[in-house]
Amino acid sequence: MNQPGFLDQSLFAELAQKAAANPRGRQHHNFHQMEEPCHRMAVGLQPSTYIPPHRHLGADKAETLIVLKGKLGLLLFSESGEVLAKRVLQAGGDCLGVDLPPGVFHGLVVLEADSLMFECKAGPYRPVGEGEMASWAPREGEPGVAEYQAWMRAQFD
Repeated sequence: MNQPGFLDQSLFAELAQKAAANPRGRQHHNFHQMEEPCHRMAVGLQPSTYIPPHRHLGADKAETLIVLKGKLGLLLFSESGEVLAKRVLQAGGDCLGVDLPPGVFHGLVVLEADSLMFECKAGPYRPVGEGEMASWAPREGEPGVAEYQAWMRAQFD
């Protein structure tokens, strides 16, 4: 039998510490098994992490993001990379999160150290596929990431 998973301060502290130690600047804690139809996870995020603009094309791949601690900047893009909307998502703030329909290009920038979000989307997990990564933004590990990430962050100055 599965046990309840709690979103408590000890989990928040553990994820912040692991995200800080992770070269990617983020750490997931899954509340689901990979074969489950609903994936639920807490994600610890540090300002160094790069979450490139992407979208999910599967009709069942809507996703909900809720900030539990800290502050994130959300950018929504057109097909060509034009910023259509930007929003600060902040725990205890005016806007805590977003429910994204499939097909919407979006990217996140971490605006406060030790931020934490809850993410929910349909499983099973599948890697980002053809046409889901933005062609106009560098992918993780490619040249130009630091400059693009700085530009993303500057949208919230």
